[in-house]
Amino acid sequence: MFRSSSFHTIDPKGRVIIPSRFRKILRADDEYGVMVSNMDGGLYAYTMGEWKNLEKRILTAKSKHMLQFKRFFLGNACHCPCDKQDRILLPQNLREYASLEKDIVLVGVLDHFEIWSREKWDQENLKMEQELEKEEVREEIASLGL
Repeated sequence: MFRSSSFHTIDPKGRVIIPSRFRKILRADDEYGVMVSNMDGGLYAYTMGEWKNLEKRILTAKSKHMLQFKRFFLGNACHCPCDKQDRILLPQNLREYASLEKDIVLVGVLDHFEIWSREKWDQENLKMEQELEKEEVREEIASLGL
């Protein structure tokens, strides 16, 4: 499972070093790399095994909104194998979507990790702090036993 956050830089060619705690998870999969797609202003990265499971779940979706989501999410997905230096190369279109220029954050979200520009990540954290002030949000989190 992917947990915690780490701060990195993306090099001018678009390469990102994968943290060692994430590499262990990626190496346990059949293929050493990730499938990356865009969502919510950032990038979502899945092991190949988890990606295949996700595709099966998405395949059953038939509503108009889900068809649009499939086009957006699957149409922008890209296989990013890890190189010998444990880096992935993010395609230009995904870097542009997520505004990845230099300072980035990799965020573990259990079944996948997300890649954010540092600026957008800081904005997301501020939004969450504001959401936590809402009673319904606090109740939903409390229902998890937290």
